[in-house]
Amino acid sequence: MSLNVSRRSFIVGGAQAGAGLVLGVSLAGCASDDGISSDVQMPEKTFEANAFVTVGTDGKITVMVKHLEMGQGTYTGLATLVAEELDADWNQVRAINSEANPERYNNLFWGKFQGTGGSTAIANSFTQLREAGAAARAMLVAAAAASWNVPASEITTDNSVAYHKASGRQIGYGALAELAAMQTVPEKVTLKDPSQFKLIGTKVSRKDTGKINGTAVFTQDVKLPGQLTAMVARPPKFGATLKSYDATNAKQVPGVVDVVRIPNGVAVLAQDYWQAKTGRDLLQLEWDESQAMTKSSDQLMSEYKALAEKPGLVAAQKGDVNSAFAKADKVIEADYEFPYLSHSPMEAMNCVVQTKQSGGAYQSVELWYGAQLHTGDQMSLAKLLNVPMDKVTINTVFAGGSFGRRANPAADYVLEAAEIAKAYGKDIPVKLVWSREDDTRAGYFRPMYFHKLKAGLDKQGNLVAWQHRIVGQSIIEGTFFEGGLIKDGIDHTSVEGASNLPYAIPNMQVELHTVKVGVPVLWWRSVGSTHTAHATECFLDDVARVSGKDPVEFRMSLLKDHPRHRGVLALAAEKSGMKTNTDPNKAYGVAVHKSFGTYVAQVAEISKSGNNYKLDKVTCAVDCGVPVNPDVIAAQMEGGIGFGLSPALYSEIHIDNGAVRESNFHDYQVIRMKDMPEVDVHVVPSAEPPTGVGEPGTPVIGPAIANALASAGGPVERRLPMKTPLS
Repeated sequence: MSLNVSRRSFIVGGAQAGAGLVLGVSLAGCASDDGISSDVQMPEKTFEANAFVTVGTDGKITVMVKHLEMGQGTYTGLATLVAEELDADWNQVRAINSEANPERYNNLFWGKFQGTGGSTAIANSFTQLREAGAAARAMLVAAAAASWNVPASEITTDNSVAYHKASGRQIGYGALAELAAMQTVPEKVTLKDPSQFKLIGTKVSRKDTGKINGTAVFTQDVKLPGQLTAMVARPPKFGATLKSYDATNAKQVPGVVDVVRIPNGVAVLAQDYWQAKTGRDLLQLEWDESQAMTKSSDQLMSEYKALAEKPGLVAAQKGDVNSAFAKADKVIEADYEFPYLSHSPMEAMNCVVQTKQSGGAYQSVELWYGAQLHTGDQMSLAKLLNVPMDKVTINTVFAGGSFGRRANPAADYVLEAAEIAKAYGKDIPVKLVWSREDDTRAGYFRPMYFHKLKAGLDKQGNLVAWQHRIVGQSIIEGTFFEGGLIKDGIDHTSVEGASNLPYAIPNMQVELHTVKVGVPVLWWRSVGSTHTAHATECFLDDVARVSGKDPVEFRMSLLKDHPRHRGVLALAAEKSGMKTNTDPNKAYGVAVHKSFGTYVAQVAEISKSGNNYKLDKVTCAVDCGVPVNPDVIAAQMEGGIGFGLSPALYSEIHIDNGAVRESNFHDYQVIRMKDMPEVDVHVVPSAEPPTGVGEPGTPVIGPAIANALASAGGPVERRLPMKTPLS
């Protein structure tokens, strides 16, 4: 069932053999480090030390990864933690996805819930996986000691080999696997001192390299016997429902097997994607728009602005802002606008589902896709099909990005795939595929926001008052995260980065207006900080200019109680050369922000020629605690900067009469190669517990660029995307 054929070799062979070939990779479990198949071949006898590590008699060490690998380096980082304490030969270590099981593989920060998000993969696993590796090593050492009849204290290990220096004997882990399995699992283990690290803190090679040669398995690569491909026609307006449809023409398309109605539209099932798409395009559909949304994003923004004139719910308060403003020598105000945004990962939404029925009732369901919220998806599927949660089997494969889209509490695309299988009624595998147009128009989106800020300065130019009002939709309301993330009507994700502003301002108040709009919204890479960091860091530069103070020194004076903020800010400023620059045609903008426990400062360097501006370089300093893999950290900062450049310069979703205007990358613009500046990343050495790096690089780039433009004498940009071209 499993075809161990790389996409690259298939493409070559297919081109030589002619048209009509279809590559199918059949999966029975999870994606492996080489990406060929999740049917990972284990030796007949393996030593499973715990839920996270096995050692085979062939010496192969397998690390079970409980988090989704979507490009952020999870396979590499988590395998490093195990291998470090295990004293493993890195070349013998492979990573595979674990089963979906919240009892064994929960995210330790989220309770009994398995999932990937909030830049928590390394942070929640740091101690857990080191202990798993250390326990496995202890059992291997005990096996070697028993084999040689010597005390375990005399055994040393290195590079997957156990040594007894006194007798000169040595033995590989593979040869010890069977005996190690008989040893008692230690109740406590001693972890290495950081000074002993050999892998943590180094640039070890990645464990998802199948992406380079085309062997990595994504959802699109999955093809099970008898599998059908499905595409869905969805309402053009948010809130519309299907009134009627005629599938006559669709069913005449060769390869189309069936057309079924599902709660959110009509699905066409066919032998392949193009047949399904062709059939879908021929459907005759009539929509009931009586309850549909009819507003535009421009109308909504006008309503947001009016609402911001009124006090909102208080999310943070210190001192007396009204009294401070009354006494201030100068008062500065600014508004900031942020549009809806699409996640637009390289891989649009997709999912393969196979049901199993008996006696007219569902017995189980099995899925293959890039699962990000395993437990939430299992709960939703169990409810839909009326099966126990442990009968929902999820096989996690690689995901081509996500940026939050696959971590949907509503489990929308996963449930959609199951709804199609349910409507079809046969236990035949169904692969749901979204087109890029589906992905752009059908939802979900980063909410639109409006920010209104006001600051007061005394006669010495000191910042004495700060008021910040935010208007936007809640992404948490109505989800299973509501109880933990909404308090007293305040969605924490709407105000994070603003309510916990680190600057020493004696009088501060942050307020929130949460609006209800019929546009489906979801977290987007770096969540609340996508907009709060931009508004606060740009406005702080405004304040610094009015006070006549250097923007870096102004921030440093306000960060006296936050040494890690100061550390990254000073490092980025120093490495950028902004303080020693003498070229009048160069300008610099700075921003610093903490998100997901990680401190990031960036300096954007812009060159000016007349009225033309060009983003030449970004210098980034990051403090994420113990740097498990500096190369992955640098890559995530670079990628986060590139991702953040799109909404800063181009990206915007418009709503017209309740429907999305954009459809693909020709009108939902993202950055191209020509837009990417040189990026110089500096990782702060640290002994603090590690924090996330997948998201914190994104929020800082927008305000750094906007501040650089203002510093260069260009327009002060207060709406994203910026209107000033950087080319």
